[in-house]
Amino acid sequence: MSDTYIDPSPANFQSFKDLPRDEPIHMLNLLQYRELAEYPEGHEHHGNGWSGRRAYEEYGKTSGPIFRRVGGEIVWRGAFQTVVTGPEAMQWHDGFVAQYPNSGAFFEMIKDPDYQLAVVNRTAALVDSRLVRFKPGKAGEGFG
Repeated sequence: MSDTYIDPSPANFQSFKDLPRDEPIHMLNLLQYRELAEYPEGHEHHGNGWSGRRAYEEYGKTSGPIFRRVGGEIVWRGAFQTVVTGPEAMQWHDGFVAQYPNSGAFFEMIKDPDYQLAVVNRTAALVDSRLVRFKPGKAGEGFG
């Protein structure tokens, strides 16, 4: 079992695919960047000296039009400060919640050939990440 995660395991992805596909979804993204991006040899950005954060910015730039085309939008974004409850060693650089009209939109995005080219930047950028699906709930004043 890995302590770091960049891509979903087959079992986790199957669980995602087994959930309802016709309702809005929120995807919590937690990101930890590499100090230096790790592109595959032969990639146009290999050896350019980009930081992981810079490579992730490139991922955002190249995947953003596809994300928006399928109806995605960022509904919350934040910069990590500290863990209050959880392992002290858990450190994230950034986090955000992406909203999709349904999981079909997410599948459309990840199957897009231009997205598949763009995601190389994400892989090069990250040393660790989490991607967690939630069913949107009603916001309000209380915790319950």
